[in-house]
Amino acid sequence: MLHPKTLQFLTKLKKNNSREWFNEHRNDYDAAKENFIELVNQILAQAGQFDQDIAVLSYKDCIFRINRDVRFSKNKDPYKNNMAAYFVKGGKKSWLAGYYFHCEPGGKSFIGGGLYGGEPDQIKKVRQEIDYNWEDFKGILDNKVFKKTFGDLSREEGMSLIREPKGYDKDNPAIDYIKLKNFIVSVPISDEELIDKKLIKKIITCFATMQPMLQFLNRAIED
Repeated sequence: MLHPKTLQFLTKLKKNNSREWFNEHRNDYDAAKENFIELVNQILAQAGQFDQDIAVLSYKDCIFRINRDVRFSKNKDPYKNNMAAYFVKGGKKSWLAGYYFHCEPGGKSFIGGGLYGGEPDQIKKVRQEIDYNWEDFKGILDNKVFKKTFGDLSREEGMSLIREPKGYDKDNPAIDYIKLKNFIVSVPISDEELIDKKLIKKIITCFATMQPMLQFLNRAIED
């Protein structure tokens, strides 16, 4: 679980996103960061029991910096309003599909995972894998626990092509998934759940449930 003070810090940061305020509350940030590191270490220890690629990582391989890259953004706030970590073979800079945890007070937290923002050649490989092994992929998505947990892959605005990719027929049984540009799932987490002792259990259960999907995606990317 996370400490209520961690959420309080992020909430205050959102309202006071400046270097001056951040420096004045550096001790609060350090405490929140340590709390998040503790959570990530617990996730690594438990997820590593069923995924050896995760077991060899340290928290530094997973946690994103709170500083924002404002060079090419209209939003010049120097800090993110969240703390997040990506658990994936090779660490957070890897292009492979992995597990993701996002902590952002105000009902914006979630557990997620998959392949997001992949390179064109990676997306091409995944689409081909889905086409060639549709029954295997469909079996993963139709798993009762998977469907109860995630429902389906995300189809939010911008996640899918309007038309089928070149080389694929619109009558292809897998076309709704072949058209996707990102292959991700997610589960929302309330602020109350963030500070509940059952948080770790929920994260690990979600990660274990999505693992077959990640293995399918990464098999396509790495082949």
